[in-house]
Amino acid sequence: MPIDVHFRSGGITVAGHLYLPEDYKEGQKRAAVVTVTPGSGIKEQTSGRYARELCDRGFVALAFDHRSYGESEGFPRYDEDPFAKIEDIKNAVSYLRNRPEADPDRIGAMGICGGGGYASAAAATDRRIKAVATVSGVGDQRGAFHEQTGSDHGVLVAMLEACGAARQAFSRGDEPTYWPVIPGPEVENAFAPLKEAPDYYYASTRGAHPRWENKVLAWSLEKQLTFSALDVVSLIAPHPLLLIVGTESTSRSHNEATYAAAADPKELFLIDGASHLDLYDLDQYVKPTADKLADFFTQNL
Repeated sequence: MPIDVHFRSGGITVAGHLYLPEDYKEGQKRAAVVTVTPGSGIKEQTSGRYARELCDRGFVALAFDHRSYGESEGFPRYDEDPFAKIEDIKNAVSYLRNRPEADPDRIGAMGICGGGGYASAAAATDRRIKAVATVSGVGDQRGAFHEQTGSDHGVLVAMLEACGAARQAFSRGDEPTYWPVIPGPEVENAFAPLKEAPDYYYASTRGAHPRWENKVLAWSLEKQLTFSALDVVSLIAPHPLLLIVGTESTSRSHNEATYAAAADPKELFLIDGASHLDLYDLDQYVKPTADKLADFFTQNL
């Protein structure tokens, strides 16, 4: 069972789950990994699954709810702010380095989907992160929105005007405006990985959870439109970068772009037959992914 933990990030209390290996003995200092949720995700979903998998393979692991999500504080809720989330990751690293179970010089990070972009950007500027990996990573949110809108300037401007209107209403005392993370089937040009998201997030046997809601703060879009990990991934070197993605994943092109932008040492590892969401929780894909992650972190932490 994980240990409930809390740490501070940006003046806000963040909730996490700390996983210790079964064979951990008091006084040991193990290599440790921060696992980062996809955009809108919470620690009980796929980031917690990977924390458990890494724990089973001998690592201390920390999954946490970003500020404004899950059990963490923060209002308005569901603020998908890449830059705040990167700070949360760095503060999670600070917390892990202060834990008696973790070796402060052997800290890694891994992220899923958008969390892969956040983890990569954190590792690019925080040299305490000695190795970083992504699973079904989407590092270029700026590019994803241009992809979704066909780079239609008018569409982007209209979306930003709606963000401004939502901000203004909130300043007058109205409730925050939230938009769906997962669009309905009527949205034909939705970002490709989101089209299969209902199969995971709405299924009680997969990712559905009482603390997850299909919501994102409206003006998160303003911040997402200015974020791309591609701008900084070359700074990860000489620390290593591992990108894991399914051969059938709609995010494969994002991983290939990240690989091209990164400097050595880097590796793009393909999971045969897997889609974007398959790597979140399906055993036949998660197990080989976790084995690869464990090998990577064992070699580099």
